[in-house]
Amino acid sequence: MSTQVTTTSVVDPEMLAACADATGTRAAAPVWFVMAGVALGILFLKSEVLTWYRIQEMFRFQAFHMYGVIASALGIATVGVQLIRRMRLSAWNGEAIFIPDKQTTPYGIRYWGGGTIFGLGWGLLGACPGPMFALLGAGITVMVVAIASAMAGTWLYGALQSRLPH
Repeated sequence: MSTQVTTTSVVDPEMLAACADATGTRAAAPVWFVMAGVALGILFLKSEVLTWYRIQEMFRFQAFHMYGVIASALGIATVGVQLIRRMRLSAWNGEAIFIPDKQTTPYGIRYWGGGTIFGLGWGLLGACPGPMFALLGAGITVMVVAIASAMAGTWLYGALQSRLPH
């Protein structure tokens, strides 16, 4: 008489399928994410979109550089989203890509409020929140304060989220 032992692997539904291997684990995912982040950080540094000078130029309407970068990104993203929706493209593993419609609020207060807070922080800090780690990696150590503040703000939002109008 032989006993057969079967094992099953439980895959976390929140796991990124693009980084999962056949068993559902994603051991190499952090390496790929770090490599992509480093490459993007280098691109941002070399294109000068992270420099305080370029950001101040933009807010003072003195140069087109940042507006050109933002308009290019917006154009590429718009075309990409439309291609995904119209051609019903799927992920590399065959899973359908679903982009939900934007949730609207009266007068768009959600977007006006969020955009205003984001813009004020961007203007006061002189840095977009996205590449703060790239700036820290470039040796701008004052970004430690900005990163800590962003983390505190994120924690505060999480703590107050159920009480905020959405």
